[in-house]
Amino acid sequence: MTQPKYYWEDFRLGETVEFGAKQVTKEEIVEFASEFDAQPFHLDEEAAKASILGGLCASGWHSCAMMMRMMCDGYILESASLGAPGVDEVRWRKPVYVDDVLRLRRTCTDRRVSKSRPEMGLTKFHIEMLNQKDEVVLTSDGWAMYGRRHPGAPAEE
Repeated sequence: MTQPKYYWEDFRLGETVEFGAKQVTKEEIVEFASEFDAQPFHLDEEAAKASILGGLCASGWHSCAMMMRMMCDGYILESASLGAPGVDEVRWRKPVYVDDVLRLRRTCTDRRVSKSRPEMGLTKFHIEMLNQKDEVVLTSDGWAMYGRRHPGAPAEE
């Protein structure tokens, strides 16, 4: 791997950035659902139309997978990422339908240097997935771990 572009120090408290543009296809909705979430409203257009959702839509877990891909492409693969200890909360706010175009909005809500591993910093992000109508379809809150550019240096909070 080449030198990371982003380290813990690059994620500033309160900073909000947007990235990604992912058009959702019928084929990928059905493919994901066939393997991982085989509920009729994710597999069959007629069943979906008759459901409370009103049309074929992506599984919430598929939406999470698309979010992760956009995060990887948007910044994680260019960062000193050390993984994540988990996600505090995910909420599916609105269905994601065929031909929706999704993007992410990431806000840094907290950050600190690890007490036990000073070469690492933790950053909490609030992620919003929006569709082409600017509707929030998914939210996620969780911590991520990143290498520090200058391990052991005083942290600029």
